[in-house]
Amino acid sequence: MAETKAISNGFNSNAAYASSFGCMPDKTVYQDSAGLKGVTVDRRTEVSNAFGIGLKAHTVTSGGAGTAGYAMIPVYVDPRVIDQTRKYTPIVELIPRVTNQGMYADYNAITAKGGAFSAEEDASLSEKNTTYDRASTAIKFFYAVGRVTGPSVAAQPSYVLSGMMPGAGSNSGFSDAGAPNAKQMEVLVKTRELREYQENTIINGNATATTTDYDGIIVLMSSTNSVDKNTSALDLDDINTAVQYAFDDGGRPNLAVCSSGVYTDLLKLLTQKIGYMKAEANVFWGFTTIVLHTMVGSIPVIPSMFMSNVSGSKAIYFLDMTVVEMRVLQDLTYFELAKTNDSEKFALKIYETLIVKNTSFCSSITEISA
Repeated sequence: MAETKAISNGFNSNAAYASSFGCMPDKTVYQDSAGLKGVTVDRRTEVSNAFGIGLKAHTVTSGGAGTAGYAMIPVYVDPRVIDQTRKYTPIVELIPRVTNQGMYADYNAITAKGGAFSAEEDASLSEKNTTYDRASTAIKFFYAVGRVTGPSVAAQPSYVLSGMMPGAGSNSGFSDAGAPNAKQMEVLVKTRELREYQENTIINGNATATTTDYDGIIVLMSSTNSVDKNTSALDLDDINTAVQYAFDDGGRPNLAVCSSGVYTDLLKLLTQKIGYMKAEANVFWGFTTIVLHTMVGSIPVIPSMFMSNVSGSKAIYFLDMTVVEMRVLQDLTYFELAKTNDSEKFALKIYETLIVKNTSFCSSITEISA
């Protein structure tokens, strides 16, 4: 009889009740926010679940498309920012940095000796003069300038990490310590830009072509003590010849710099003559590389990402680091620029120049083909 009363004109009131309140007894107080009815059990979750039976299932796409993914699904961005343009800068770290007063790096050199001699007993003794000369290289000025707006500083999320390269350290310029704001992060990027510019200038600088640069290793060495391969392949005998050139002129090369292509060529050659090399050697701050064993001792080889791998233009330079210096008037310095709007503008600067006091103490192998 009760079932008959519940159904009237085709409408089942029990089913309608159950769709909202499930098994909840009739006359149950299921919401009493003010506590006027003395409710002790919160039934709202149960009611919600029961009511949800009649709804379409919520899916990842039901919220509608947003600017990234779907509108109702949060975007989880990787906190680590990856520098896809990164280049390593080992040569900046390896060249000794020497303080320099004034706008020029000046040094004296003996260019000729009068020479000792033999003579008869009680012979007349005449002096043999030594020839001295002064060399002078202008200090050059490098900058990296950045600017960030006030809103970008305020809006950048705190989870973004400063680490931009794996294995952060002296060679990378970055670390994972702390979460910088937009300005701090931009300072890190500009620092890296300046380091990369230094590395490139140390290798490829040409003060004639770009007067604001100093001459790099390639220009300074030119054809001095060069084994010119004239677009032929590298051979181990070429290494011995180049090192001998430097030795005969008084040099003791203790560092070699080459392109990655030449480095690979050396690995192939050394594989054929394994006794010529050590598989690995810890060099300077822990950097591992191959080591050439020559008449002047062991020479570690450092590949540079700024040297050409074009066949016929590849090269390797053997440097006597006792005569190679980076003269520094002012090392890396940060300073603020004028504030004219809602942004913060800054710059980084370095005043320096590269000198090789005697290129004859060094040597090279040039025009190596593939």
